[in-house]
This record gives sequence, C-alpha cells and structure tokens, in this order.
Amino acid sequence: MAIGVDVPKNLSGIKTKVALNLTKRQLICFGIAAVTGIPLYLGTRNVLGKDISAILMIAVMTPLFLLAMYERDGKPAEKILSQMIRQRFLTPGIRRYKSENLFRNLEEKEKMEKEVKRLEEKKKT
Repeated sequence: MAIGVDVPKNLSGIKTKVALNLTKRQLICFGIAAVTGIPLYLGTRNVLGKDISAILMIAVMTPLFLLAMYERDGKPAEKILSQMIRQRFLTPGIRRYKSENLFRNLEEKEKMEKEVKRLEEKKKT
C-alpha cells in the first residue's frame, strides 16, 4: 500500500523555515522583541513592581510580534501599515470635481466691457 503526500499546486505561498519552524523574518522580529523586552522587564521590576513591569514588557513586545506574524494577501504588516499611512495622510482626500462656468466668465467679461465703455463716455464729457 502506497502512502501519498499532497503537494500544493501553487508553491509561491510556501516560506522557507530557518529554525524552530520560523522564517528568517519572524526570527529577527522575535529577537528584537526579546532584546528590548527582557532588559526592560529586568531593569524596571525592582522599581515598578513585577506586575507593572510585565505589562510594560508585553506592551513593548506586542507590536514586534505583530510585525513578525501578521500577513494579509501575501504582504507583511509593515507594508500594509505603510500603505495605510500613505493613503490616509500623505495623499489628498476626496477630489471633488470642480467645473469652470464659462457662462459666468462671459458675463463678467461683458460687464467689464460695459464698465470700460461707461468710463470712456464719462471721460469724454
């Protein structure tokens, strides 16, 4: 009896695992989180207490864990965040269509011409 293994047809979604079944990107983010969070906890536990220091450590490490693990439509979290910031703050908002009223321009031109004629007649008299 032969044992079969299912192989996905699309191999683009498969990431290379480096160690502990984690990708290189995840290992780097977890390492940065550990390098920032653990010394923060050890440095503040005597001053602030263990509970507050642990909460502070979690608050500092959580964004790095999010960057390591979150992925949507094949894009990592930092690309999604940069696109959201660019869309929300750096590009203009809703562009409203503003038409040029040519009829109003003609009316103003005609009014100016009448004013010029009136001033010329006034100047002659």
